[in-house]
Amino acid sequence: MATNIVRDSDVNELSEPPRFKFGEKVRSKKMVRNDGTFTGRDIGEVLVKKGEVGYIKSINTFLQQFYIYAVDFPERGYAVGMKGREIESLDNPPPPKGARVPEGEEG
Repeated sequence: MATNIVRDSDVNELSEPPRFKFGEKVRSKKMVRNDGTFTGRDIGEVLVKKGEVGYIKSINTFLQQFYIYAVDFPERGYAVGMKGREIESLDNPPPPKGARVPEGEEG
């Protein structure tokens, strides 16, 4: 019997340190719906709306490939597991596109 595990990417994020730190203030870059892993909510129910602000509560891994960040959304009263590409830092925003990074400060 073949399995149909679909990976999002050939990239393994775990070869680098996590992009976000504990307690870091972040914003959701997309709406997140329950995929069935959030207990007590219906599948498809909106858990987080685009633009909502939360804080990194814990950092785990998924499929030995991705970091999953538990983001605590105080206004909602719960935390949601999110991939790094689904959130952006408000504490350490990236430089504007086209901005020059001083020599020796590359990420």
